[in-house]
Amino acid sequence: MMTREIVLATRPAGLPTAQNFALAEARLGALADGAVRVRNRFLSTDPYMRGRMMDGPGYAAPFGLGARIPGRAIGVVAESRAAGFAPGDTVRSMAGWCEAFDAAPGALEKIDTMGIEAHHFIGAAGVPGLSAYAGLTRIARVKAGETVFISAASGAVGGIACQIAKMLGARVIGSAGGPEKAAHLKRSGGDAGIDYKAGGNLLAALGRAAPEGIDVYFDNVGGPHLEAAIAHARPFGRIAVCGMISGYNASAPLPGPRNLVQIVGKSLRIEGFLTANHMDLMPGFAAEMAGWIKAGRIVTRDTFHDGIEEAPAAFISLFTGANFGKPIVRIGP
Repeated sequence: MMTREIVLATRPAGLPTAQNFALAEARLGALADGAVRVRNRFLSTDPYMRGRMMDGPGYAAPFGLGARIPGRAIGVVAESRAAGFAPGDTVRSMAGWCEAFDAAPGALEKIDTMGIEAHHFIGAAGVPGLSAYAGLTRIARVKAGETVFISAASGAVGGIACQIAKMLGARVIGSAGGPEKAAHLKRSGGDAGIDYKAGGNLLAALGRAAPEGIDVYFDNVGGPHLEAAIAHARPFGRIAVCGMISGYNASAPLPGPRNLVQIVGKSLRIEGFLTANHMDLMPGFAAEMAGWIKAGRIVTRDTFHDGIEEAPAAFISLFTGANFGKPIVRIGP
């Protein structure tokens, strides 16, 4: 059986391009005893992958040149010679950007879709959703009545964070690029939407949206967004740093916020977090999120790219703003 996959051809310098990736073919032979053959249906593209495309130290090993891009995927068991897996089972894996693969049972997680679409388990009911949930409840400890500012609020994490913060009883201000995205924030439950690309001053725009200041900032962007959040933070405010995508493609270190001294005077707490350190929450969270989606309390809007060959474009869209919600690669029916 032949399958296709995307490999890292060259390491990006700055914004990744299509030339950094290559479409390759691989052959799957007869399925070995104790193995499972999976046909992927949905592939995840995530900002953290950009860091792993660099050849340098980080919190995870860099991707290998000429090797398949690893990452979360949702697939269906096509053939099984292992106990506990049967054809038709939905599974989640880290097999990455490929159409099909063989794996040992330990590399697969069987998924009960709980009545929602399978792609949610690499989105709202997967790590992006858990990032939002853990950041708001464990790191920032949002309380009812507080004002929460969320950057990249139309993205995979930010879009869910806005809705969870609202369910926690907070007043929610989201920032996104473009009038359509800013308007969508209000339609999906936000109290105010800031279009940071509108040409105005982000610091002033946040001041207008939160004249009395903010209690919590959920950071997905860094840069000027972090500086504006510090400026408008109330005393004892909390900043949960999930990501800083504004600097992921920088060729040199970017300057930090110019107002860090305010952290002292305002007694602010800034804490970065890796969702990998909060996976103990996943089983209960996924079940709760499935219930929220079925009840219409959480509304998702993702961007689908059809075919394995579209994976690089889906990934690059994370950095150009072309995506709405999570860019997902869809393979087959």
